Amino acid sequence: MKILIVDDDAMALEMLARALTEARHEVYTASEGTEALEVLHNHSVRVVVSDWVMPGLDGLELCRRIRSGGFPGYIYVILLTSNNRPEDVVEGLSAGADDFIRKPFNAAELLVRLNAAQRIVSLETRHVTIFALARLAEARDPETGHHLERIRNYSRILGNHLAGSEDYRGKISAEFVETLYLTSPLHDIGKVGIPDYILLKPGRLTDTEFEIMKRHSTIGGETLGDAATQYPGVEYLRMAVDIARHHHERFNGTGYPDRLVGYDIPLSARIVVLADVYDALVSRRVYKAAMPHEVAKSIIVEESGEHFDPAIVDAFLATEDQFRQRSETNSEIGARVPVEV
Repeated sequence: MKILIVDDDAMALEMLARALTEARHEVYTASEGTEALEVLHNHSVRVVVSDWVMPGLDGLELCRRIRSGGFPGYIYVILLTSNNRPEDVVEGLSAGADDFIRKPFNAAELLVRLNAAQRIVSLETRHVTIFALARLAEARDPETGHHLERIRNYSRILGNHLAGSEDYRGKISAEFVETLYLTSPLHDIGKVGIPDYILLKPGRLTDTEFEIMKRHSTIGGETLGDAATQYPGVEYLRMAVDIARHHHERFNGTGYPDRLVGYDIPLSARIVVLADVYDALVSRRVYKAAMPHEVAKSIIVEESGEHFDPAIVDAFLATEDQFRQRSETNSEIGARVPVEV
């Protein structure tokens, strides 16, 4: 594995590097958190072993930056620490640490824990599998471009902001945001069950066609629900079901398929619905031009409390520069699939 060691103690850094190099890992080093973040942005490191106490950006803050940094893959973090009080463990886990090793470290213990880290990191292959599954719904119309990638990024932007907000602090974990990022591309998986003459129609749908199109949320929810029942220990499938079935519910209860109201709509679905609608507004369709960000913003604000959860609209407003940047960077050439707003 590619492993980054972070420690301001040069001797400890050298000892850790030697132990891991002898175990045939590819090792990078940094003497403090800011330098570590630079390494992470420039190299595909999968595991970080960091001292907790360092000048400047310490190990705890480094964990937080990693979890909110938008890195393309999951980074497993092990903290080296002499802190062993229960409250220290809680603080470290809350910041996003995956494991702890007491200082001074034991080389054999470190290697065993790295083997566990490697098993966990390898589970990220599920990201590839799930994203490939999500692409089934999009593959029938390749002009949709980077829609799925944008949805997952918009959703993560909102999730990260909510996690730090007063109302949701302590209620949204780093794991929740990561699972949201992982499963949000499955929101339209049910479209594999919609006939081509409707899914690929070059224009707006008739009322009858729209009723058929609406079935995609039920098809997706039931399909993923069957998988969740078959594999009850796979936690991320529960969120996938919520998103696929409920991403067209409206906060005022006029959505579909279950006409859920307000906070009865799962939080993950309330986040994805705003991400999905925003992308529909700022993307070009065969029957409409792409809306400027400011116009899309005004529509979303107007629908606060009606279509959208007001707290999530507030999160959107607080992060709109990130939304604007994503939409401009990843603007697609065009798409034919109507997205119901």
